[in-house]
Order: sequence, then structure tokens, then C-alpha cells
Amino acid sequence: MTSHDDVRPSGCTPFEEELMNAMNRFANSAEAPDFDAPQILRRTRRRRTLGIAAVAAALIAAGGGTALATSVGGSSSSTPAATSTAAKSDATTMLYLFSDGDSVPIDFAGWSLDQAKTYMEKTQTKLGTVTKKAVKGCKPGSVLGVSPHAPKTVKKGDTVSFTVCAG
Repeated sequence: MTSHDDVRPSGCTPFEEELMNAMNRFANSAEAPDFDAPQILRRTRRRRTLGIAAVAAALIAAGGGTALATSVGGSSSSTPAATSTAAKSDATTMLYLFSDGDSVPIDFAGWSLDQAKTYMEKTQTKLGTVTKKAVKGCKPGSVLGVSPHAPKTVKKGDTVSFTVCAG
């Protein structure tokens, strides 16, 4: 049984009063955290900028490697030693002319029509007529010829027609 003699003037039991004192001591002794908001903002912006720069560098490196592989692969097919294959590859080679005057040979031999369409989107050229030709031993749907082909040049906005294997 409890008597009313143990009740404090504050209306709290000794346990409650001790608990309140402990919480007050803790709240008054803890230091408030010190945030440097401008420094946090600068660090966030710097990290974001570095991330964007890293992604851009990776894309440039991947694109540059692709362009280099295309130009190196195309130039090796036009060497004088490969005279018998040069005439054959010219029918499937598109010579793309950039606005700065540089040109890159793109050999579509063996490519599927879908791959050629994707590449044409990258060069911003238009797809002309697609003619199917029956040739023994070729893979159905693979490119057999382009028009216009090298040595004529094709630039952004030009139309290119394809001849593909009918099977």
C-alpha cells in the first residue's frame, strides 16, 4: 500500500523525479553538432562534377576507340597488296565524309541490315531502297552492297541504298 506521504510536491515518484533529472543532465551536457553547410555543398558539387567528368571521359574513350577501329579496319582493306579484295570490298564500303573534311571508310560486308541501320542512325544518313539478291553461300539478310559506295563520299543527310542476301 502506498501512502500519500511519499508523494512529492511536483506530483512525481522518486523514480520519475530521478529519471527526469538524468534526462535533463544528458540533454544539457551533449554538445550540439556543428555543420559546415557551405563545405558540404562544395564537396557534393565537386563529387558530382568529378562523376560527370568520369562518365564523359569513358564515353569519349569508347567512341574514340570505335572510330579508330573503324578507320584502321577500313584503311587496311584498301592497301595495294589486296587488289583482288579491294574491288569486292568497295561495293560494300561507304566512304563517310565529316563536316571538317575528314572521311572514314565503313565496310558493311557481312553486317546484318539491322546493324547497318543502327550505324546509319549514328552517322545521320537515311536508308534508301533495300534490294534482295539471291547469292549462293551468303548469310540471309547480310549486306552485299551499298550505293553510293567508295570512292564516292556520303555525308550527313544523304540517302544510302543496300543490297542484301536473300538466302
